Amino acid sequence: MANSDQTIGQQAGWTALTAVAPMVWGTTYIVTTQLLPDGHSVFAAFMRTLPPGLIALALSRRLPRGDWWWKSLALGALNMAAFFPLLFVTAQRLPGGVAATLGAVQPLVIAVLAVLILHERLSGWRLWWGITGMAGVGMVVLGPDAALDPLGVLAGLAGAASMGTGVVLTKKWGRPEHVSAVGLAGWQLTSAGVLLAIPALILDGVPERIDAGAWAGYAWLGLVGALLTYTIWFAGIRHLSVTPAALLGLLSPLTAALLGALIAGESLTIVQLVGFALSLTALVAGQLPRPLHRKESR
Repeated sequence: MANSDQTIGQQAGWTALTAVAPMVWGTTYIVTTQLLPDGHSVFAAFMRTLPPGLIALALSRRLPRGDWWWKSLALGALNMAAFFPLLFVTAQRLPGGVAATLGAVQPLVIAVLAVLILHERLSGWRLWWGITGMAGVGMVVLGPDAALDPLGVLAGLAGAASMGTGVVLTKKWGRPEHVSAVGLAGWQLTSAGVLLAIPALILDGVPERIDAGAWAGYAWLGLVGALLTYTIWFAGIRHLSVTPAALLGLLSPLTAALLGALIAGESLTIVQLVGFALSLTALVAGQLPRPLHRKESR
């Protein structure tokens, strides 16, 4: 019993720690729209990957070996090099509510990919809570003025698919022995930064003016929103099942909506409060195993 209680406590601790990552990612929309230069999505993604990646490499003092060179490149491409530009495009072309709702699709993507790639059984219990959580997010962030820009919608769905695939492959491949979560984050961030360097210069170029606010935004997204959070995320993914961990991603759009309301000084309606409660219920319930219905013997 003691070992069981200890295991449950450890799982709860890792869940709480891992939840920090999507909460911080929820600040991306407000930072992008309020601080960063407009129209430089790929450059913003480059600034969020290569500088923190090099810092992580310096801290870990380890480079990939063997097949981890191409694995790091693949994971860096999926989790960051493709995902970040798509995320910034979504944030710049869609209202926050629509962008957040598209992001909430990711747990459903991961649930399906876990079956295809990890050969897990499809959990109807967690799939149901994923759909419920997405509906709750929609109640919180969608409004009557939720315009649908086709390119923005496509970018949002592609971003969810890209990172969803990256998360599942991260779980499948794990990480080499004697390599820390910081080291794994550094490999991927650096790989993503290298992949983004030329596209950033060709497609966007360096913004003509980067003021103090923009530098602060880049620093937040790179050091906290990438280096710290991906270190936490990769450590958590190693200890948690991938599908319930993916449900923690619901915290990202909820955090984005809450920050938008606080900064804009808007009050939350009854429907939005119900949506918050529904999403949080789905998040918590999705961490639990499906209840067993025992038949009483007579």
